[in-house]
Amino acid sequence: MIKKGSKIIQKKVKRKLSKGIIHIKSNFNNTLITLTNLKGDTIAWSSSGSCGFKGARKSTPFAAKIAIETILKRCFDFGIKQVKILINGPGPGRETVIRILQKGDLKIILIRDMTPIPHNGCRPPKKRRI
Repeated sequence: MIKKGSKIIQKKVKRKLSKGIIHIKSNFNNTLITLTNLKGDTIAWSSSGSCGFKGARKSTPFAAKIAIETILKRCFDFGIKQVKILINGPGPGRETVIRILQKGDLKIILIRDMTPIPHNGCRPPKKRRI
């Protein structure tokens, strides 16, 4: 606690974790990456858009690479050594993100693809005509 005038300000305590979960939501417009603890509470997040990319450049694998590098820095700040990776969506950034995570110093416990696949449910939209 720090006493400043009449107010008492509490310092934010940095948590040290050993394991975490990286959620990757990759769609055709953006790549969202969220770092959570094992309970699912968000610790840090990043996206191609928050890294400064706009428009069509947001959906590129390079933009996803920059986003995952910012999350890797945050992982090392929190002391995370082991991660589970949960991937969702068909976007172009998903392969790049996995390659960079494997090159990093993190131990990968699990890679799981959570992309929803219809079992002949709803009728798909009609084909695009350009």
